[in-house]
Amino acid sequence: MATLIVSYPATEGATFDKDYYLSTHLPLAEDAWGGYGLQAAQVLFPHAGQQPLVACLILRFADQAGIDAALAAPGTPAVLADVAKFTNIAPSIFRAND
Repeated sequence: MATLIVSYPATEGATFDKDYYLSTHLPLAEDAWGGYGLQAAQVLFPHAGQQPLVACLILRFADQAGIDAALAAPGTPAVLADVAKFTNIAPSIFRAND
């Protein structure tokens, strides 16, 4: 198992459209990467109050090769271009072995 974590830091002036993210962006990513070993996607939003992140996406893949293939997939440019439609935050990406 391998994990790709995409987090959106809370910064001054940051905007994040949670509804668009859940209804459009997440399904777009799941469709683009489902054929490359994506096994699960979990979105976390912070509890009320000041937090370091506005959102965190945890993507579970079968292995690191699946993450590599997903990131190189034909649908990935559309996923990346879609980010500007729901946030002005540059996401932070972290890869982990489970």
